[in-house]
Amino acid sequence: MRARFLLFALLASSVQVLAAQSSIFLVRHAEKAAGDGVDAQDPDLSEAGRARAESLALMLRDAHLTAIYATEFKRTQQTAAPVARAAGLEVTSIPANETATLVSKLKENEGNALVVGHSNTLPEIIKLLRFADSIIVGESEYDSLFVLTHGLPPQLLRLHYR
Repeated sequence: MRARFLLFALLASSVQVLAAQSSIFLVRHAEKAAGDGVDAQDPDLSEAGRARAESLALMLRDAHLTAIYATEFKRTQQTAAPVARAAGLEVTSIPANETATLVSKLKENEGNALVVGHSNTLPEIIKLLRFADSIIVGESEYDSLFVLTHGLPPQLLRLHYR
């Protein structure tokens, strides 16, 4: 009888761990438009970038997101906007140079989250979350989708989307 109770308790705690499992989706902003002058520092998305942002929204429509984070730049905000609209969420803006603040918020978040960052911030975020040491996002790479799943054991997937 005691063995059955222990087995039941173990199974119940395993189910709670699985139910509490959450994922973090990380993408680099979509393709940016060629800018000149002031726009060169903070360009909008290009037409291809806007299409990719819409594609991301379709892909994550059933992801049950509870939070969306993006840096202060137009290209990350514009990449996140269709996802936020589809999920009925607001985009939380975190300055690109405040990676530790973002990681803290991600650790506190209950549920699935999307992070839209940059080729230099995504590897740092993944490293600070202790998933991998050396992720490289190329300067012309806009199609990687990283999926970090907290569980036993934690997992990092790298997918590609159009």
